[in-house]
Amino acid sequence: MESLVIPVIILAVVAASVALAARAVSRRQAAVKQSGTAPAPDPVEVARLAAAKLSEDQHRRLYALIAQGQAMAAIKLYYEATGEGLRASRDAVGALAAHPQAYRSPAAEVVAESDDDDTPQRFPYRYRAIASKGDVTREVSSNMLNDEIYGRIRTLARSGDTEGAATALTRHSDISLKQAREFIALLDD
Repeated sequence: MESLVIPVIILAVVAASVALAARAVSRRQAAVKQSGTAPAPDPVEVARLAAAKLSEDQHRRLYALIAQGQAMAAIKLYYEATGEGLRASRDAVGALAAHPQAYRSPAAEVVAESDDDDTPQRFPYRYRAIASKGDVTREVSSNMLNDEIYGRIRTLARSGDTEGAATALTRHSDISLKQAREFIALLDD
């Protein structure tokens, strides 16, 4: 009988812990339903809207600060330029850093981009792509690259289409096909 006392106590403590955790989760879900909290907005859309609120000079200065790793100064610049709150400014700068946006003047018409990327767009910043394997490191720096395009190039390389990836990389940078092949060879893991 004494040998069963400790396992019964442990079982009771575990059951009480599970019941308390379930109650806390249900309260949290009820609080979220009552507050009507909307799901988090799409960061790409946040970046697009944030970039639209900046003048060309502010846009250029903001990306210069982001490129230099001065996040606090970039948030301050955005805060002062737009008059939005500090949290909204922080979120906007984070989205702009994660999803770079080209400057678009308010009067410019929205032109649908083609999926084949025949004429690469030039961005107001230089994007750095770095690949390394062992002691070999290659870097491509171009103002015709961004996260989305580089992601497509990496996907091509990893799926086995190294020639297509190298061609896309030369189209979006100023390197030769040979240099692009060397860079892509470091990506296909």
